[in-house]
Amino acid sequence: MRACIRISPDVRSRLEAEHASVPPRARQLLSVSFFQVHETHFLPIGTEEEMFNCVIWMFVLLCSSIADENSIRDADIFPSSPEIERGSTLKLFCVLGKQYTPHRNASHIIWKLNHELIAQENYNIVNETVSSITIHNFTYSKAHVKCFTKYLGKEQLLVHTEVKSGFPPDTPGNISCIYYIDAELTCTWTSGRETNLLTNYTLYRKMMREGKDDTLPNIVGSCRSKTESCSFYYPDTPYSSSFCFQVKAENVLGEASSECVPIPMEEIEKFEPPEILSVKKITGIKQLLTVTWKMPEKIISSQKLRCEVQYRNMFSNSSEFVTVTLNSAEKTGSCNLTGLWDSTEYSVAIRCASGASIFWSEWSRGKTASTEEKAPSEKVDLWRVIESLHSAGSRSVHLMWKPLNSFPPSGRILGYKIQYFPENNAALKMTNISTDQKIILLLNEEAYIISITAYNSAGNSPEAILRIPSTDEKTSQIIETVRTFTTDEEVVVEWIASEPEVTEYVVEWYEELGTDPFGRSWQYVSNSTNWKTNKKNFKPFICYNISVYPLCGNKVGAPYSVQTYVQEKKPSEGPVADTGIPGKNEVTIKWKEISKDKRNGFISNYTIFYKPEDGQELNETVNSDVLQYRLKSLQANTQYTVYIMASNEAGGTSGEPKTFKTLKFSKEDVIFIALPIGLSMLFLLGLWITCILKKHTFKKVCWPDIPNPAESIAVEWPLDASMNNAFFKGVTSEAKTVDFEDVSVLEHCFPEESQEGSLLMNCENHVSECTDINTKGTINGEKKILYNEENEVAKRFSPSMPYIITGQDIRSQMHSAWIPAKEIQPIEMLEDGLCGSQQTSLKNEENDNEEILKLEDFSEKALFNPYLKNSVKTREFLISENLPEHSKNETKSQSTVLPPFQQNVAGQSYVTLDMFGLATAH
Repeated sequence: MRACIRISPDVRSRLEAEHASVPPRARQLLSVSFFQVHETHFLPIGTEEEMFNCVIWMFVLLCSSIADENSIRDADIFPSSPEIERGSTLKLFCVLGKQYTPHRNASHIIWKLNHELIAQENYNIVNETVSSITIHNFTYSKAHVKCFTKYLGKEQLLVHTEVKSGFPPDTPGNISCIYYIDAELTCTWTSGRETNLLTNYTLYRKMMREGKDDTLPNIVGSCRSKTESCSFYYPDTPYSSSFCFQVKAENVLGEASSECVPIPMEEIEKFEPPEILSVKKITGIKQLLTVTWKMPEKIISSQKLRCEVQYRNMFSNSSEFVTVTLNSAEKTGSCNLTGLWDSTEYSVAIRCASGASIFWSEWSRGKTASTEEKAPSEKVDLWRVIESLHSAGSRSVHLMWKPLNSFPPSGRILGYKIQYFPENNAALKMTNISTDQKIILLLNEEAYIISITAYNSAGNSPEAILRIPSTDEKTSQIIETVRTFTTDEEVVVEWIASEPEVTEYVVEWYEELGTDPFGRSWQYVSNSTNWKTNKKNFKPFICYNISVYPLCGNKVGAPYSVQTYVQEKKPSEGPVADTGIPGKNEVTIKWKEISKDKRNGFISNYTIFYKPEDGQELNETVNSDVLQYRLKSLQANTQYTVYIMASNEAGGTSGEPKTFKTLKFSKEDVIFIALPIGLSMLFLLGLWITCILKKHTFKKVCWPDIPNPAESIAVEWPLDASMNNAFFKGVTSEAKTVDFEDVSVLEHCFPEESQEGSLLMNCENHVSECTDINTKGTINGEKKILYNEENEVAKRFSPSMPYIITGQDIRSQMHSAWIPAKEIQPIEMLEDGLCGSQQTSLKNEENDNEEILKLEDFSEKALFNPYLKNSVKTREFLISENLPEHSKNETKSQSTVLPPFQQNVAGQSYVTLDMFGLATAH
């Protein structure tokens, strides 16, 4: 903001002279910015001399920056770093340098406030090289205004300046001073609103007229400061009661001065702190301390002094005060502190001040002392930990105790006296002295009584007594249950006792992994079944054992123990899975418990995660007491990945994954495959062994010896006639036996007859009926015997059934039995067994002079052989494997025709295969 006033002619002439001496470029700036010479000009803030000095300074600044046309910068901004009143209007000028003309001019200049472009309506082009910007209501405490040129779409920073806005200073107030005798005089004040601009303060010390409130025109002293305090230092610190103090504040926007406040020096003087000489007790007098101190040397004489004694016992946070009045002539002071606690240490400090001053000296250095001692009034808090019996019959008892927090305390404990003796023999009392609060006693299996007393210079405390039970003593369980839980700040233990007359308990707690018996904590509880303590007495993530012991006098009952965590977090590590040997569709996963120091809480469950290769992950959850689990319904011959997660209330941690592969076949599959094979092999082996051992028995059953009728003594056989027959000659001429394949048997071509005496019919009438004959080939060039399809030989064999025998059927040793008949007619027997198809070959063989055996009638009548009759119908053919081969020189086929048997002839003979002497060859 500006106001106008007429400038005196001499000032105007001096300004014009300075303007003429400035180079043309500077004159251009000055004519635009400052020197529009008119009848009315800018208002000088101070006197004309001050205004002239200000203008001279501005000219020097401008001349130093634009002294030469060749050294002028590319651009300049005026005024530089302005400080204005907040909310006022800001006006700046930007001047282009020589190198920018004639290609660019002021129309290419743009302005930015911090990083924001200022609107074009705030621009003003003064001439070709000067552009100005006007910002109304400038409220930034600090901001940067930047001048750019914009040419061909590109912006180039020319120059920038920092603009600050603030307020003129307020009138200082609340002036107060303090006088350190022969040292310094310091005054402080409040400056009011923050100006946000550099503000200077000047403290004036002025002399007042005697009896009047107005001040003298002269100033005794002053000091300058940029803060809200200022000091005068010795020797510029005269002592007077007629001083007043005034503060002046000024900055670029204005100034303000306070009133001159009168402050008497005697009211603001402050001493050095006194020095305590001694604090001591008086022997024989309890609850009293005597304090002695020395006053500071620099004290204004002829003034009354007052001192304040502060004392505090070391167990209290509050202090008590005693005031003592002294004369300035006294160099020392003393007082007695009474009503103190026995055996208690106290801390004492002192401060002093003049009678009229409002300022106390600083507190002296404190000193401590203790009152007279007395014997401890409370027994110690005693507890024990009993170890198990050693092999030598002794046991270690760990005793530990702590003094009770009695208030007031009894005094400083010098030591403890421990006495113990067997319960049944008090005469064996033993005594130990200890300055520690623990001791280990080695006792036998008997019950003991232990007592401990604390002592000091004044006497002993009452005894604390505890009974140690014998090793074979049984104690009843009085505590039925214990429950623990935590709140935000506390751990709570509650229990239920079965005997309500028990009113005292001991709560013991210690870390589960702690091995030092002296590391346990305990606390006595009376007339309550719950106990609370701060959480800070427990470590987080650590398992604690908490036990509650009932007390019956000096006897300790059986404890009830529980475990607890005051705070849990997830386990530090997970369990490691052991897959063992997997099966086809199942596997048993085993794992071990996590070590107690890494559980960080109570394990609530285990979760088994398993995933087949390229499959979906599955899981099973089991309780915390389960350490193995069988996974079922797995895929055969598949690789799985498995890992186990242990969980508590805070979360879960997984162990390392393990892989396993299921089998292709299970044990049952192998057994099902191997068992039949093994049994089969055993069966074959047994059968082979049985055949070896029982070969004669099998031979007798499967290949029985056929009775030879020729060797029978029941009848007499005409062997001579038969042996002379050409047929038998041909048979007996063979030296070899017939092989099994060389015998062919043809079924009979006649219908079965129910009666044994049925007549044989002529074969020619029945040849056409034989159509079901199987023909066997020749093996090794030999002839085969034809069999019936049903593989039966002579089933219900008729006595009149004819036998057709080839030349190969003759065995080497054949004995025939013939029963004579009255009339035997020849029957032609075919060689290869087909009755119809072989008639032609039979006739051809007859044409080749085939020998036909014809039997003559026997003149005598043979006797009836009942054995032969019965054996004919059930005889089975056993063919020897060693049948003789026919000689190559013999005819290819030879038939022997046997005469048929006559019907209804008494003593009709029966013909069997026994006549051929079939036997098993070995």
